Amino acid sequence: MGFTTIAVMLFDEVPLFEASVPIAVFGERRSGLPDFDVRAVAAEGGPVRTDAGIALSAPYDLDAVDEADLVIVPTWRHPLGRPPAPEALRALRRAHDRGATVVGLCLGTFVLAAAGLLDDRPAATHWRYAPLLASTYPRIQVKPDVLYVDEGDLLTSAGSAGGIDLCLHLIRRTYGSRLANDIARSMVVPPHRAGGQAQYIDHPVPVPTTGDPLGETLEWAMRHLDRELTVDALSAHAMMSRRTFDRRFRQVTGTTPAQWLLHQRILHAQRLLETTTEPVEVVARNAGFASAVALRPHFRRQVGVSPTAYRETFGEGGHRLGSARTRDAEDVAMNTAAR
Repeated sequence: MGFTTIAVMLFDEVPLFEASVPIAVFGERRSGLPDFDVRAVAAEGGPVRTDAGIALSAPYDLDAVDEADLVIVPTWRHPLGRPPAPEALRALRRAHDRGATVVGLCLGTFVLAAAGLLDDRPAATHWRYAPLLASTYPRIQVKPDVLYVDEGDLLTSAGSAGGIDLCLHLIRRTYGSRLANDIARSMVVPPHRAGGQAQYIDHPVPVPTTGDPLGETLEWAMRHLDRELTVDALSAHAMMSRRTFDRRFRQVTGTTPAQWLLHQRILHAQRLLETTTEPVEVVARNAGFASAVALRPHFRRQVGVSPTAYRETFGEGGHRLGSARTRDAEDVAMNTAAR
């Protein structure tokens, strides 16, 4: 479902950068973007002191949480410090119970955990504190290596830049890749990193330059996604053995060549569905899939809806995501009944 009113819950002694992430993503007025109403909430009352000693005057109290479609806890003081105020935890539970989407970025995951919202669910947090989250809240299925986890109504992310990735993912899943890409371009950050990508990689993803075989291969693959690319073909293009290529690729990107390639194909299919009227069968082939039948399960797994439903939402004259998800579910039910 869409969201327009966003409550950002700020707690005392939090890191300044992480606290600013959702405000930077959703708060700036941009042409073509929904007019988000971002409300900075002093979750424990009074001025919010950051860990740098800077005092922030948040204009809203916890009543704003009760009115928000999207509630974000962008960070948290050290997990071994004093616990969140009980009234803040109650506000989070009320928000979730009435259907709001609730997000914990970085150490904000600990606040969602303290509210009991993550029991028996997978969740992410900063890799350094993942063991502490797992030992403190044993019912949570902690994912220590991923950038973020999307559970629909509850989302959690790794630290710092991982919070930006999750906020952009929220824009992408609700309003489409075009708007997400516009915001990313404005912020000068990568437009999309898959949630399953590793939090920490040995080297930054290379900017393709002459003499950089891996960077040149990534660029070449992006320009030829309509071809039947294999990992062997990629390693041959990079003039590396398969074993060396696999090891170097994971070091640089944090994922495997096959996973990266599939992710890029789905992103390309999304762009084509948004910007062209080509049949899904043609979109599938242009994105490197043998057919629409081959595209659909991967697209649904990564995006959450079928290609047709996605186009109805984000293509020219598209409807809201809620309508697309409903239509998608109806299509599945009809197909199942027909069989």
